Amino acid sequence: MRIAIDAMGGDKAPEPMITGAVESLSLLGSEDQLVLVGAEDVIKKHLSNPDPRIQIVHASQVIGMDDSPVEAVRQKRDSSIVKMVRLAADGKVDAVISAGNTGALTAAGVLFIKPLSGVERPGIAVTLPTSAGYCLLCDAGSNVQAKPIHLHQYAHLASVYSEVLFGKTRPRVGLLNIGTEDEKGTPLVKETKALLAADPSLNFVGYVEGRDIFSDCCDVVVTDGFTGNTVLKVVEGLSMSLLGQFKSAAAAHSPEALSALAPVLKSVVARFDHEEYGGALLLGLSRVFLKVHGSGGARAIRNAVKTAKQALDLGVNHRIEVALGAGVSS
Repeated sequence: MRIAIDAMGGDKAPEPMITGAVESLSLLGSEDQLVLVGAEDVIKKHLSNPDPRIQIVHASQVIGMDDSPVEAVRQKRDSSIVKMVRLAADGKVDAVISAGNTGALTAAGVLFIKPLSGVERPGIAVTLPTSAGYCLLCDAGSNVQAKPIHLHQYAHLASVYSEVLFGKTRPRVGLLNIGTEDEKGTPLVKETKALLAADPSLNFVGYVEGRDIFSDCCDVVVTDGFTGNTVLKVVEGLSMSLLGQFKSAAAAHSPEALSALAPVLKSVVARFDHEEYGGALLLGLSRVFLKVHGSGGARAIRNAVKTAKQALDLGVNHRIEVALGAGVSS
């Protein structure tokens, strides 16, 4: 398999991206290949011991986090994101990984990559911890102006991924809403519920509220990209704040107590640490796309390579097309 990594994308690029790529080589076979896309001289500077499985593709431009996604993709054709996605479009790589501009990565994917049969818009699926394991939230920021048919498709995309990733049988699908009563919700939510409820191939369990996501009420939570990304950022901020306050209070109460609780805290933090999951899959495109958190470091890249390999080995895209074969259309 061939996996491309955007060496210039992310808040900490390029060093952690390159370091993570090198560390991930231990997860790959002798015939596998990593393609680092970015400024060739910069990449070579950080490759002290080049491995024959690493190839460099030069890109003279970088799409910044503040760049307008669509305009940047159109105007910066020699950027690391665009060149990386074009490699996938041309069949030269099987998967792409970037911690760069989410909108630009999505726009490039939609512009250059053929969608899977039955998919209109791709969606980002992120892993969130629950009281009994994990659930997938889709969409987490790819499509901020979603239609009911898009959310219907996300239910299928994330259900298949849940089966592959967590071994779930008929994953329970919930639709994010401000309440569980039928009369509540926007037209988008109400129309989406009608589609999900009428689809016997989905294990739809109804509306779920934001507070229910972490209580093992479902395996897949479906929402639009604007709401999903907001939920994700709130979860990240709240978990970091609570952890910091807990550590400060415990240290003030008893340094010994904080030391004794360190192993427990470490295990809890790991469940909420985005770097542990490596990246979120952009589901619905004919190549494996992984979006790493902008603040992700070497460990996030290494784990993203692990996730990409798993998705390729288990044929996630093929299984999605099979699931959509019955016809989820507009």
